[in-house]
Amino acid sequence: MPLSTRHPATEVAHTGRAVWLESPAEYERRYPAMWHLTSRRGREAWAYLPLVTGGKVQGVWLAAFGAPRTFSGADRALLRTAAALLASALERSRTGSAELALSRGLRSSMGAAADGVRKGLTVANRYVPTGGGLMVGGDWYDVIQLPGGKIACVVGDVQGHDVHAAGLMSQLRTAVHAYAAEGHGPDAILARTSRFLAALDEDRFATCLYVEADPATGVLMLARAGHPHPVLRLPDGTCLIKHVRGGLPLGLLGGANDYPVDLVELDPGEILMLCTDGLIENGGDDMFTGWARLRDALTEADPDDLEGMADRLLDTVEPPDPETAPAHGGDDIALLLLRRDSHPEDGAGAVPERRLLLTLRQDRPEGLAEAREELRLLLHDWSRQDQVDTAVLLTSELLGNVLVHTDQSAALGARLLGHPGARHLRVEVTDQGDELPHRQAPGELASSGRGLILLDLLASTWGVRPEPEGKTVWFELDESEEDTGAAEKSEEELLKGW
Repeated sequence: MPLSTRHPATEVAHTGRAVWLESPAEYERRYPAMWHLTSRRGREAWAYLPLVTGGKVQGVWLAAFGAPRTFSGADRALLRTAAALLASALERSRTGSAELALSRGLRSSMGAAADGVRKGLTVANRYVPTGGGLMVGGDWYDVIQLPGGKIACVVGDVQGHDVHAAGLMSQLRTAVHAYAAEGHGPDAILARTSRFLAALDEDRFATCLYVEADPATGVLMLARAGHPHPVLRLPDGTCLIKHVRGGLPLGLLGGANDYPVDLVELDPGEILMLCTDGLIENGGDDMFTGWARLRDALTEADPDDLEGMADRLLDTVEPPDPETAPAHGGDDIALLLLRRDSHPEDGAGAVPERRLLLTLRQDRPEGLAEAREELRLLLHDWSRQDQVDTAVLLTSELLGNVLVHTDQSAALGARLLGHPGARHLRVEVTDQGDELPHRQAPGELASSGRGLILLDLLASTWGVRPEPEGKTVWFELDESEEDTGAAEKSEEELLKGW
């Protein structure tokens, strides 16, 4: 019926005041035109109450009784309370429906993100909302087609688990798409997105990892804004945390942040994992135990089945304990796996190979510790621990010499070739300094000058190679070789060498 009808419900809708009808006679006297419809239902008393949300009448609730009733003050207070609760429940339902429609749309757009990936790179993606009842939260992933045949892989996490976080996430995704389409590099994209978020909401921040990939060469350009480091899985199952220089999360300090770019070359068969912290720390894990859990899953998964690998990673996440979990039920999970496809000529009989490439800059000396850790991970199954220690020591010496004695960056390259038990390790450190290293005769209390002596004593072989710009110092170790380290040299040889 139209609102112009003379009816108790329409009167409540117009005035916002309840209508109390305590008997059939009162109903017939006040609303004679409607009485013939109401009398058929066998009710004897009626209460029509407004459902008010946001200061507006959104509906009317009818409470009908089977016997005449005098509505006391307590009765009326009780019914008004019930109407208020009902109005609140209806509002939550309407809001929830709108949020669900929003989250479905956002999730659908993410699900189609990986379509049309260029040949040479395969991408698998997953999104799992675990909090707030929405189908999407503040986490997101994206795969963006770039000019020149390149693609961008993005993983991000907006602070919070509510619909506001989901809305900000959608806006950030759009901003990253727009800046990428304009042709900006990874550093400029994150810097602009940071300022964009700061202008949108000063109370929220977001983390992000942006990777620009060239399928033809496997070269990746990475920029990181407070996000967890990516993980590199080598063809033999070895997993390395790739330490990427980064800046503050997006939106902090008014968005005025810088984001350095690191280069990584993805070899055929290697897989890079990007994820949000929900995959790492969910199910009661901290950052350390979470990485260990994911490492085992990555190592054991079939690298040829990238979709199965993604499922295996998600299967390792245990649901949060309802007794101790936060009210929202845990953190959302976004996951991207990026694999460089093997060349057709790469056969099953190829010699196994692992590689490590990274750059240590003068303004980031803490990278020395990260380089040592990544080299240990590269040699995690080397049969002789003393040789692992030797490799780490010599690499530290070579990198340290560049930091201390030059003003250049150091490029570290490590190549492990062969089958277990008979492998060959070659480590190279390159810088652009012109001065070639020379052997010194340090005194007993000297704090430096022993680097080349250590190479003589501990390496299987070593050398210095002049480059068009700078030099490369290298050494090699053989896994099958008997220990040639200082521990088995005669006392006379050691004293003579030192």
